Amino acid sequence: MKAKNRDQSLSDSRELDGSYDQLTDSVEDDFELSTVCHRPESMDKLQEQTKFNKKELQVLYRGFKNECPSGVVNEENFKNIYSQFFPQGDSSMYAHFLFEAFDTNKNGSVSFEDFVFGLSIILRGTVNDRLNWAFNLYDLNKDGCITKEEMLDIMRSIYDMMGKYTYPTMQDDAPRDHVESFFQKMDRNKDGVVTIDEFIESCKKDENIMQSMQLFDNVI
Repeated sequence: MKAKNRDQSLSDSRELDGSYDQLTDSVEDDFELSTVCHRPESMDKLQEQTKFNKKELQVLYRGFKNECPSGVVNEENFKNIYSQFFPQGDSSMYAHFLFEAFDTNKNGSVSFEDFVFGLSIILRGTVNDRLNWAFNLYDLNKDGCITKEEMLDIMRSIYDMMGKYTYPTMQDDAPRDHVESFFQKMDRNKDGVVTIDEFIESCKKDENIMQSMQLFDNVI
């Protein structure tokens, strides 16, 4: 396939239905696959492993490739991209935590697959899937439990990202008050940490906590 035709198909989102062959050629180049026939198998697996259909994956890939021509994004670029959505605040710290959650293999970069797997859970996962993902985000050192300090770091980053102009009446101690309220409900055995079981059980039983968890729909 000529490069000119491939570039044209990638730039014209109106040709979504007929662009799959061209798209797989482009993806093959970026991920350095050895043969063309391996790309459809990978795409099929990606479709099977996520809750996106083929057309949606094509659209997502176009957007990802437009922002990340190399096929992967490092933390610095991720922060720069994310900051465009929250110009009223400082999103750098929350973007750092979010990048860590997407970078599941801890190699310092997020690939298209990493991005799609995470996005599929956040947007279309079951309640358990979404809560497990949220727990992993809060568990900063990945030791299997959440401390008050970890939750406070996340809360502060969210408040910073939303900006003082968005919530002008909030006090400086609002993040800590939020964390204290969460821990009173979640830390059922009062050992100072929240386990995954405590987290999921508390979120499911408390409508207010579940509503707070919906924040991920707005900041992802």
